[in-house]
Amino acid sequence: MAQQGQGTLPALYADLNRFGQKQEYERAIKVANKILQQNPEEEEAFQCKVVSFLLLDRFEEALTAVHKDKKLQLNLKFEKAYCEYRLNRTQEALTTLRSITNPDSRSKELLAQVLYRLEEYEECYDLYRDIVKNSQDDFDEERQTNLTAVVAALQMWNGNDVDDPGLEGSYEISYNSACYYIGRGEYKKAEEKLRSAEAELKNDPELAEDELEEELAIIRVQLAYVLQQLHRNSEANKLYNQVLRNKPSDIGLVAVASNNMVTLNKDQNVFDSKRKMKAATGDSLKHKLTSNQKTNIQLNQCLLHMYSNQGDLCHNLASKLMSQYPDIDTPVLIQAAQYVKDKDVKKAVACLQTYVKSHPDQCFSIQLVIAQLYLSQGAVYQACDALKTLGDIAYRPGIVSALVTLYLSQEDKDAASEVLIKAVTWYKKNEPKSDDLLTITRAAANFQLKNGNAEQAAKMLEDLRKSSPNDPRVLAQLISAYSQFNPGKAQQVSKDLPPVEEIAQSVDVDALEAAFSTLGPKYMKKTIKSEASPGGSGDALIQKKKRKKKKKGKLPKNTDASTDLDPERWLPKRERSYYRGKRKDKRKDIGKGTQGATTGAAADMDMGKSPTGSAASSPRPGQPTSPSVGTTGASGGTDGPRQQKPAQANKKKRKKGNRW
Repeated sequence: MAQQGQGTLPALYADLNRFGQKQEYERAIKVANKILQQNPEEEEAFQCKVVSFLLLDRFEEALTAVHKDKKLQLNLKFEKAYCEYRLNRTQEALTTLRSITNPDSRSKELLAQVLYRLEEYEECYDLYRDIVKNSQDDFDEERQTNLTAVVAALQMWNGNDVDDPGLEGSYEISYNSACYYIGRGEYKKAEEKLRSAEAELKNDPELAEDELEEELAIIRVQLAYVLQQLHRNSEANKLYNQVLRNKPSDIGLVAVASNNMVTLNKDQNVFDSKRKMKAATGDSLKHKLTSNQKTNIQLNQCLLHMYSNQGDLCHNLASKLMSQYPDIDTPVLIQAAQYVKDKDVKKAVACLQTYVKSHPDQCFSIQLVIAQLYLSQGAVYQACDALKTLGDIAYRPGIVSALVTLYLSQEDKDAASEVLIKAVTWYKKNEPKSDDLLTITRAAANFQLKNGNAEQAAKMLEDLRKSSPNDPRVLAQLISAYSQFNPGKAQQVSKDLPPVEEIAQSVDVDALEAAFSTLGPKYMKKTIKSEASPGGSGDALIQKKKRKKKKKGKLPKNTDASTDLDPERWLPKRERSYYRGKRKDKRKDIGKGTQGATTGAAADMDMGKSPTGSAASSPRPGQPTSPSVGTTGASGGTDGPRQQKPAQANKKKRKKGNRW
């Protein structure tokens, strides 16, 4: 039986070789099992079996077979690491590869892939540079593509300032170069690279139609992101919709496109954003996205809860993100915003203050938000206290200016002065050569002069004089300050003023004269150039503005100018002082106001009324009417208080022939 088995072994190996060349890996596994049944110590058959599992993407079975190999104890660490890598057991794959004593080129390349997935980009970059330098075969273009991908990741996710390798060739390299420029914020160049990659991809004859659409989808989503950063949102939205309508098989790409569309919607179209967010937060995306992408999607989901009035979900997710990402301040800001939306500003401030205590190095933006919340409640002094807790940043010109403005809004000049003095002292101690010191000192000196603190202002101006000895403005202010409490010192300092002739040298007379044009025609002087003459100097002659003569008024025709003219001749007859009206209407005081309105004088002249009548029903001029009268009219417009018309009612009762 042993001789019969030995006779069949070469035939089995021949079948195994034939099936491997024909890529019939299922049949190759069956033949390898037959060989191992006859002789379990056949190393080549065992290796062929494991490789066949790998080529069939049956990684779990391959890994199981490697783990059961206790007799042969073959060096299959590379195969084991590859199975772990493909099964998303990335950390286990890294441990297996680290255990290889003398790694070959394929082990190094797999290690580089593992490091890239673990986002260890710096070590991955060094490893790829070594691989590209020391290898030369048909896979050089793929290695260069991977190298550009690592460079782009370093620039985008780590923020490392890496030089562009300047590689060209395939559309994949152009795509990675675009990602590199995105990381640098150069979106115009990124757009050019992506357009170039799209054109190169469309001209590739080796790609099938379905493969072409899959690759184009990746480029278009990245291009849409670039357009979004360039504030071309309508173009970006069209590209995102185009990609999602084609339903790409890459779920990671779908998640990124859906998330970016949510950011375009913001607080609008919330129902569509909810549907898009479901596609961006599935459990199957765990190994398809980078950590930065997953973080951004979770933050956007938390914001979406806030915009859709789901306060409890927003608070729960924000608390989870705060513990999950303690170094990011966005979750606590979202939670504070939700508290403000719930009209509970005290909880928002308490939440932010708790975060500041646990993260003192990240308090700048948080303290600014706290100050803003205090200001929204009118608590100016508490807002100032929040700004003062910024440490050294509180002495920067912007913060100092804000503090002074807030204190002056409360008319607290002493507190504003203290802020300026402390800022000057801090700069003298910590940054004596800074330009901000001159700015703060000059502002403090002006403030002290304006508020009557001449001695304090003189000290600051003396410091300014040391740093700017030739500044006449500082010298003039110093003389003004000393003159208020030490006239002798002011007279002594005034000797250092430059002579008038020296000051006038830098004055542009033409510019000063031209500046008078801004004062209006009243102060302008017209200059007319004199005609050139043999004896003339050609200088400009100044002419005074001609005064306009008053025109005499026109008189009516057939008017005797020798007689006295009526000074009221231009007024309408009813407005002349001597007008008495016609016979039917001899009342001089008939109103000329709005129709239907009567004056107080008409009410007094009504003889049908009793002189002892009530004054509330007919208000007199100057007396405010009842507020119940001023209602909105039927037409919808508010006409203000309307007077009643008792005179019209009495008029109907009068007999004909009654005269006033």
